[in-house]
Amino acid sequence: MFTGIVEDLGEVKGLKQKSKDVKFTFKVGNINLNEVVLGDSISVNGTCLTVTSLGKKTFTVDASHETLAKTNLGKLKVGKRVNLERALKAGDKLGGHIVNGHVDGVGKLKSRTKKGESFEFVFSVPKNLAKYIVEKGSVAIDGVSLTVNAVEGTEFIVNIIPFTQEATTFGDLRKGSTVNIECDIIGKYVEKFVLGTKGKNSIYQFNK
Repeated sequence: MFTGIVEDLGEVKGLKQKSKDVKFTFKVGNINLNEVVLGDSISVNGTCLTVTSLGKKTFTVDASHETLAKTNLGKLKVGKRVNLERALKAGDKLGGHIVNGHVDGVGKLKSRTKKGESFEFVFSVPKNLAKYIVEKGSVAIDGVSLTVNAVEGTEFIVNIIPFTQEATTFGDLRKGSTVNIECDIIGKYVEKFVLGTKGKNSIYQFNK
């Protein structure tokens, strides 16, 4: 489990295609990899991945075909920056909100407008995810815990302060950029309790 407070900006140092999967190597900046062991979970752009090997300043993970299909990780190139967060430990501060690292789908940046010292970002999401985005609720975008300012249809607005611009990949986003979206887990549980797996447009429906 994660909290959506990015610890570090990492960089893609290598990627290797293995059948339909990809092995990624990331370079860290501030994270102390001496505190990481094989099998630990690290969130990369909001996607929970398992550490399979470690270097002095690098770690390697495997991304399956399913992960690549559900996230924007398949678009990563060598040199691209990524948001990194290690899994929570008992007693850690929950500074953002509960983030599982299980991406629900991919959204797209529609616009980015400067508002004072901050920026207003407008994102669009698939219709089956839009119902989980609520005004003043929480959403994880590329692993960053954010508060939703407003919602209209399949689009929603978040405000990004200068610190977040500099400390995350939000400073790299441009119109049309794709981002990983994880909706608040509470809303998804409520839906399943009320509707089971038969709710119309539920993300829990199985493909038949």
